[in-house]
Amino acid sequence: MDGAAAQRNIKIMVAGAVVGLAYGLAVRYGARAFPTNLVFQVMTLGFMFFLPLGIGFSTIFVIERRRAQSIWVWFLLPWIPVIAGELVVAALWEGWICVAMFTPIALVASTLGGAAAGLIVHYGRSRRSRDASLVCVMCLPLLISGLEPQFLSQRDLRNVESVIDIHAPAATVWRNIERVPRIRPTELQSSWSHTLGFPNPVEATLSVEGVDGIRHATFEGGVLFIETIDVWEPERRLGFSIRAQTEQIPPTTLDEHVTVGGRFFDVLHREYILESLPNGGTRLHLVSQHRLSTDFNWYAHLWTDAVMRDLQRRILFVVRDRSERTQRDE
Repeated sequence: MDGAAAQRNIKIMVAGAVVGLAYGLAVRYGARAFPTNLVFQVMTLGFMFFLPLGIGFSTIFVIERRRAQSIWVWFLLPWIPVIAGELVVAALWEGWICVAMFTPIALVASTLGGAAAGLIVHYGRSRRSRDASLVCVMCLPLLISGLEPQFLSQRDLRNVESVIDIHAPAATVWRNIERVPRIRPTELQSSWSHTLGFPNPVEATLSVEGVDGIRHATFEGGVLFIETIDVWEPERRLGFSIRAQTEQIPPTTLDEHVTVGGRFFDVLHREYILESLPNGGTRLHLVSQHRLSTDFNWYAHLWTDAVMRDLQRRILFVVRDRSERTQRDE
């Protein structure tokens, strides 16, 4: 391919990527403009899988109609409009944690769409049938999003447990979990979930010791949880139900799709279990229960479980470090 031909081919690829990007942004803007319309729902398989499939399909369809490409172009070029669209959406509407959750499925789906478009353009019986396939694929996300809640909507309760060994007795550990004085940023371990936008824990206060006592657990960004004690066994177990103050969470802290207490995700209960060890230390278990309500819980739970483990790990490290420091000072 000479220089002029190569330059023309690049322009064709850019044109295809722009078409795919425009299509994806148009559907996402529809979800923004018509939030109650079932056709434009974001937390659906129609959006998560079939939209990037349509982006890949339309991108390669436009390109192949004008010039045949290598198979690697079918597989990889659709990633460009997908990633570009994610950057635009993250800048305007979505949080990074939603983008991270969307990306693995989106890249695979866009590759499948690109490969399908390449095959159809090459082996389709007629131009009319090929054009019809493009229209069908581009309409597919909207059709599926409107229908799938009747069949795929789920509500799962999931438990996530984290464990840490602490070189301090249960009495010392207990004092560091019943109340959590303000956490300095330097006390917190690095966190991938915080990097993606989940706020840091700040403190937890306790009104009255014992069952029915109220804890106020605060996080950065105006996130507050009201926690009602329902298990109180000093130095053994501390459990509480959780009610997020969802209406007070600013949209700049957590977007609507991952807001705690929102339509798709909520944290319901948490319990500390203290296990005394023969060496005088304590094994501390932290068990959380959360609700997940999407059309693709089989995938979404991988992310919610991971976020909960990451958060619990950071809290347990704070408890461990404070308890062991207290033990050394005594």
